[in-house]
Amino acid sequence: MIDPTPEGRRAFVLENTRPQAPPHTPELVLRLADEITPIWRMTEEALEQIGLPPPFWAFAWAGGQALARYVLDHPEIVAGKAVVDFASGSGIVAIAAARAGAARVLAADVDPFCGAALAVNAEANGVACDFTGDDLLDAPPPAWADVILAGDICYEKPLADRVMAWLGQARAAGKTVLIGDPGRSYFPREGLTKLAEYQVPTTRELEDMEVKKTAVWTLP
Repeated sequence: MIDPTPEGRRAFVLENTRPQAPPHTPELVLRLADEITPIWRMTEEALEQIGLPPPFWAFAWAGGQALARYVLDHPEIVAGKAVVDFASGSGIVAIAAARAGAARVLAADVDPFCGAALAVNAEANGVACDFTGDDLLDAPPPAWADVILAGDICYEKPLADRVMAWLGQARAAGKTVLIGDPGRSYFPREGLTKLAEYQVPTTRELEDMEVKKTAVWTLP
């Protein structure tokens, strides 16, 4: 079992990943794993829990890459604004928002390793992002946030339903909402506006094809 402190989790991240440039955002550097099964097993062993979700923080998923690319190419969306990166994972979207000039970035994820991964990755890219391990879905969207970003959130139906309802509340409160998704099974295309579409290089380790058509959407 690993040391459960932030320092222990940071050490786990550093020991089981290597610096890589995600193919769709080559200007960023993230600590990523090469294979999903070994690090998944090591995470379960480290926490002494079987049946954990995949270590999403150890990979640059297609939806996050697309959303990060869009933010980097359209910095006016976040520049000078307060941003929430929901289900942050590796922190790729949060880091892109910080690089694009956001005044404040909060990365949120319930996986206890995400805070350590974000800290390492933000440091590598010369930016600062806040982190919370709280489940933001348990409360209304933060009143202080101007923009909410969410990548790869629709891989399970119950979660997709909760997140989309929460994002709808955010949009109704006047916030800008952007979603990156590569056509996950439970992604609701109705009621959304497509902003961009990309061909995102990935691997069969993570997806069913090596290049994934991925779009960035907004709630109008």
